[in-house]
Amino acid sequence: MRNIGSELRVLLALTASLLLVQLLNSLTGDALYGLGLVPRQLAALPGILFAPWLHGGWLHLLSNLSGLLVLGGLLILRSRRDFLRASAFIVLGSGLLVWLFARHGLHIGASGWLFGLWGLLLARAWFQRSLIDLLFAALVLFLYGGWLFGLVPQPGVSFEYHLAGALCGVCYAALSRRRQP
Repeated sequence: MRNIGSELRVLLALTASLLLVQLLNSLTGDALYGLGLVPRQLAALPGILFAPWLHGGWLHLLSNLSGLLVLGGLLILRSRRDFLRASAFIVLGSGLLVWLFARHGLHIGASGWLFGLWGLLLARAWFQRSLIDLLFAALVLFLYGGWLFGLVPQPGVSFEYHLAGALCGVCYAALSRRRQP
């Protein structure tokens, strides 16, 4: 029998780390923004890893945390290993796509990761066609259907991260689907 508490501790650890990074960034006058992602700048390549941990302020972080807890919770309760693999694929893949193709500017925040988890949950319903995946997809559409507007260019918002994250989530769903005999 799985221990749900241990699964949720992973999400709480991620939440604590995001809060700690935001606190450090606030206390240092946003000095950590230098670790953000700036497309096609070689010095900004580490931003592929660090940008999801940085946010434009407390409100930005808190809006992303709610999605991470819900979408991450849906995935991690199913499989911690799958959640961690999917998260790594989405963070690295979306960061690389943003670095290669996005508009010039600082790209930060976990929303690419969240859009990736969103895309993954929706795509799994298509690829797996299991009752649990369909229920998750219905819940995600109900709760986060408005996120479709996040895929449209808006001033001051990295829609590129949203789009790249969603694309990576769908790709992960396709690559990780169980083969049916």
